[in-house]
Amino acid sequence: MQEVIVDCALYRRGRRAERPRDFSAALRRARAEGDAFLWIGLHEPTEEEFNRVTRDFGLHPLAVEDSLHAHQRPKLEVYADSLFLVLKPVAYEGDGGRLSTGELMVFVGEAFVLTVRHGEANPLGPVRRRLEEDPDVLRHGPTAVMYAVSDTVVDHYLDVAAALHTDLEGLEAAVFAEDARLGAGTASRIYEFKRRALEFRRATVPLTDAVTRLTGAGVPFVHQDSRLFFRDVADHLSRVNEQVESIDRLLTDILSAYLAQMGVRQNDDMRKISAWAAMFAVPTAIAGVYGMNFDHMPELHWVWGYPATILLMVTVCVVLFRIFKRRDWF
Repeated sequence: MQEVIVDCALYRRGRRAERPRDFSAALRRARAEGDAFLWIGLHEPTEEEFNRVTRDFGLHPLAVEDSLHAHQRPKLEVYADSLFLVLKPVAYEGDGGRLSTGELMVFVGEAFVLTVRHGEANPLGPVRRRLEEDPDVLRHGPTAVMYAVSDTVVDHYLDVAAALHTDLEGLEAAVFAEDARLGAGTASRIYEFKRRALEFRRATVPLTDAVTRLTGAGVPFVHQDSRLFFRDVADHLSRVNEQVESIDRLLTDILSAYLAQMGVRQNDDMRKISAWAAMFAVPTAIAGVYGMNFDHMPELHWVWGYPATILLMVTVCVVLFRIFKRRDWF
């Protein structure tokens, strides 16, 4: 159980008070005091472990099911006793490495915030420590935690987008290099990058609606003074989505350029093959005619007939070669 609960604390007036042993009693005490709240962080809990922690939190069964089974798209659900926000943190190794997404669920209700994390991307320890160092922000309660978590996730999106842009520039340079050796490996790199961009888009684009709702009025458990902060998150997310669109367009252009280059190279290869075939066709035709063994053929009984025929073949091949070379077929 201790491994599932990453951290747990009761906060009073923005300062960490204690780690409660009885979550239900701590939640009742926080609600009674009015200026306190309980923050519990869980990592990949089982259904039994989750129910033991949240027995008296009043969480909606659908939200509980989503938080346990993961594989959700970013969204914001409003229930009678809580808000349920789903985020998808992203980790990117860079240099053509793997892009992985985790899932982070945030429950916010009266005097409590509950975070459930799946995967290793964007652990919340640094977020909690940063908030604990700034009591003026943390005293705003669960809303401050939701803002800090979403702001951290979105700011990390900016770093991932910048890293993807850097790697994409390297891929673009490799495709357009004059001495580039294009082949199946290049196509695989482009499609692999396109898959990463699509996975990144799935994490960022659906979150726009959720953050936009948090900036407006009428969302319970969200203090009106926090709307300005969520607008900042929405602005950063808008920048991320613009970069995602830019990456996708650039990938499409690179793929089109790659396919065009492959077509040009295939045409060059076909021209070279055609030129060589034409050069070999002439001696083949001459040799074929003289190989018919007719009695009456030009120069058949002439002493210099064989050397003359060979010279004719070489001359025609040299002329054709010079013609094709002048037309840049070689």
